[in-house]
Amino acid sequence: MPNLLLVEDDANLGSLLQEYLIDKGFPTDLATDGQKGWQSFVDKSYDLCIFDVMMPKKDGFSLAKEVRMTGRDVPIIFLTAKSMKEDTMQGFRVGADDYVTKPFDREELLLRIEAILRRYKKQPDAPEEAKTFQVGQYTFDYDHQQLSANDKSVRLTSKESELLKLFCQNLNQPISRSFALKTIWGDDSYFNARSMDVYITKLRKYLREDTSIQIMNLHGEGFKLMVG
Repeated sequence: MPNLLLVEDDANLGSLLQEYLIDKGFPTDLATDGQKGWQSFVDKSYDLCIFDVMMPKKDGFSLAKEVRMTGRDVPIIFLTAKSMKEDTMQGFRVGADDYVTKPFDREELLLRIEAILRRYKKQPDAPEEAKTFQVGQYTFDYDHQQLSANDKSVRLTSKESELLKLFCQNLNQPISRSFALKTIWGDDSYFNARSMDVYITKLRKYLREDTSIQIMNLHGEGFKLMVG
């Protein structure tokens, strides 16, 4: 079963969630502050992380940034009492896969965990498909989440890689917003749509050195990756 890391400074909530997730078949380690969470992450391999945002010693956003810098491809869910749009967007900017506002239903959290893990799960029986793409002067290695050009490379997050792959598979063809959201995020909710906008902005930044490349907004329709 997938191993989970739960970092939550509310001891009561943390213990209840840990017990619930273990009962549902997910081995779960609990850390009570960001520094302990980081140490647990360094010491052990996890399939999914759940971080509270407001924590002592190291907040959830800082912890997520450090996790992303390791290069490990692990999904992250934020738990937070904050509901301001700016906080939600900050969570996605640092590489969150989902964002749950307290108070929340434990069953809903479980369903979100299961949905994310399904998206990350390898599909060994799936037909072989292209994993390396040429986009203008850039080479995109999907398996290694690397975008390279002129001896420079950048490591993409999982969501950035999935989104760029979808664009490459539909090069110069329109992609509807709803299709992209349902393919990569599983549903086309408002917060997922805002998250996708953030990632598209980041992809534009990564690709800006080649002026022949453009990710176009198609009003009322979606997007199109144009080359040439």
